[in-house]
Amino acid sequence: MNIETIERPEEFFALRDSWNRLLKSSASDCVFLTHEWLSSWWKHLAEDRRLSIVVARYDGHLAGILPLAVRPAQYARMMPRMLEFIGSGVIGSDYLDAFIVPGREKEVSEAFARYLKNRGLMLQFSQLRMGSCAVSGLAEPLSRNGWTIAETKLNVCPHINLANLTWESFLQQLGPNIRKNLNRYLRIIPKSFDMRVECAKSPDEGSAALEHLMELHRRRWGASGASEAFQTPAVVGFHREFVRLAAERGWLRILLLWLNGRPAAALYGLRYGPTFYFYQSGFDPEFSKHSVGVATMGLSIQTAITEGALEYDFLHGHEEYKFHWASATRDLGRIELYPSNAGARIYRQAIQFNRAARRVARRVLSKN
Repeated sequence: MNIETIERPEEFFALRDSWNRLLKSSASDCVFLTHEWLSSWWKHLAEDRRLSIVVARYDGHLAGILPLAVRPAQYARMMPRMLEFIGSGVIGSDYLDAFIVPGREKEVSEAFARYLKNRGLMLQFSQLRMGSCAVSGLAEPLSRNGWTIAETKLNVCPHINLANLTWESFLQQLGPNIRKNLNRYLRIIPKSFDMRVECAKSPDEGSAALEHLMELHRRRWGASGASEAFQTPAVVGFHREFVRLAAERGWLRILLLWLNGRPAAALYGLRYGPTFYFYQSGFDPEFSKHSVGVATMGLSIQTAITEGALEYDFLHGHEEYKFHWASATRDLGRIELYPSNAGARIYRQAIQFNRAARRVARRVLSKN
């Protein structure tokens, strides 16, 4: 077992095919760990991080990847220089993790742990699938070497199990109000407007649909400032690149609802493996009384069922509307691992103090 570190972007970019093959074979497989998602993130959103991907090879073949970057110290937040996942931050990468060839999980995890112990940097792994993440295998060998481990639940991902469901049987399992309203919207909207539904899958269709979606999202949330999606040129650049790559791989699903020749609502989805991921949406407030957002969500679930997806994943968030559709959730969390030196203990206390102070500040501000 050999461990190496990839620090040059061109080496990372050259790994695409072998990266995705290993990911596909692993228990961690999801769209947010694909080379397409993470390389696009690195090009547009890495900021001042330094690439530090840890790769395990066995007999010359890829056996595991820990997709990390070094984040500089953030003194205002009392955060030291640390290793974190590529894809971290506001972009919404859920289920980040290591990915390891089946059958060698323990061996590769221990090799990763020895390497990370020698690096001596704090580790912060966020947006993990709690209870089943590969990086949890690092905790035990590092704790034996005096490292301190802190686990925190951060969020939940509502989801729908679509296995063996038809559209009709799915509707029957919904609550009576949402079922009644959805059927009414889908019946009345075509009577009130010239209605057309498109599902953009190709690169050219996807690029055009993304522009409509971003504009509709801004119209929906722009005045309130309640959403951080598509707010910066870097985030927009990321999505423009990723959407084209996802379309080339057959993953893209952007639904557009047109009413009287105008885009009224849009939903940014991804079909990867057995899962349909709901990423983002938007609608024109002029059509809000017709509940075009609800109608488009329903149409996207119908699309997932028609395609044979086994799960519809709403990704992280406690938004009430997600629970109108989904009854199951999975937890997302964060694992932080601190080296055994005195400096790490001081930083851990400072981080805990800073987080407590920010929680108090949020409570005070929410009351004013």
